[in-house]
Amino acid sequence: MSRAKAKPGDLVAIYADESCIGNGREGENPGGAAGVIEWLHPKSNKVTRYDYWISEPATTNNRMALRSVIEAFREISKRGNSYRVLFTSDSKYIVEGMTSWVPDWIARGWKRRTGQLENLELWKEAVDAVSQHEVRWNWVRGHAGHPQNEYANFLATRAAAELSNSGGLRQSDFDSWVAGQKAGAVKETVPFPDLKSFQPSKRAWTI
Repeated sequence: MSRAKAKPGDLVAIYADESCIGNGREGENPGGAAGVIEWLHPKSNKVTRYDYWISEPATTNNRMALRSVIEAFREISKRGNSYRVLFTSDSKYIVEGMTSWVPDWIARGWKRRTGQLENLELWKEAVDAVSQHEVRWNWVRGHAGHPQNEYANFLATRAAAELSNSGGLRQSDFDSWVAGQKAGAVKETVPFPDLKSFQPSKRAWTI
């Protein structure tokens, strides 16, 4: 993170989501991937947030879910630091993939038991992007009022509609977005996770 001055081993919380307009329909379906990245300053205990988003003119939900991982980890890895990361998504494709499927695929030489492994190159990119970090993969139900998840969905949906890209990390508009939501539309902002209780998901692979 170019502005956060985080130290190796610091905890980072990432809330990511994806969007694909017309997913599964014939024709070109634009999509977006986005997230909000949180870092807790060790002295002030102030949470700093950064936004990122990307888009593709013709894609799928699953492709953009993988891009939400790849872009986030590439951004936090730019200084070469290793972090403990709580990655939260409403995509079971990502959470189950990273915790259950990927080790089996790698053990078989990046092959499934049956059928073709879709989005193979993106899965390889995602595994490579997270390799230097300790990650806890956390699933939440989508569209259930989780503030950071809802905000990531807003960013991804907007990126898909506008075919826009953030060009890296930007100072987050999360607080102003929350303030603009109708009463009851989102729940209380999820607090920054506790480093002492952080437990990474088991990673049963090497690259």
